[in-house]
Amino acid sequence: MSVSLTVNGRKRTVEAEADKPLLWVLREDLDMPGTKFGCGAGLCGACTVHLDGEAVRSCQTPIADAAGKQVTTIEGVAMNELGKRVADAWTALDVPQCGYCQAGQIMSATALLKQNPKPTPDDIDGWMSGNICRCATYLRIRAAIRKAAGLPAEMADASALPAIGVSGEQLA
Repeated sequence: MSVSLTVNGRKRTVEAEADKPLLWVLREDLDMPGTKFGCGAGLCGACTVHLDGEAVRSCQTPIADAAGKQVTTIEGVAMNELGKRVADAWTALDVPQCGYCQAGQIMSATALLKQNPKPTPDDIDGWMSGNICRCATYLRIRAAIRKAAGLPAEMADASALPAIGVSGEQLA
């Protein structure tokens, strides 16, 4: 079937089976490798894109559901002010470690700030809980979201944290 959609502001038409996941249309048919394959079940968030402004898991979104709609990928997220702020915060705070999940993290964070411009730490944790980072950069992700929102950095109360020795044993 022929499917027309707008990807990052550009009208595109692809030939694909109606049930082909949007993820594979983006990566294979449109040569846009920024959106990553993670779990294939919509559980990890690596494949997150925006469909008409809403964060969706592209591995679970059939191309037929994207027909006639606006798709924003990691390649285009910085084309608007909010997406640029999020991407800039990610860079400023050196959020990625391996970087594999970060496209999906940025897409989810941008959707969060669009819906809730001044999220609390609990809001951030709840919204981002569907995005998995195997390198565990969650604190930097939260800090980058707060920076993009213009919120002050969180200050951890060091007295509430256990003292950990070099070998990893708890000292106190």
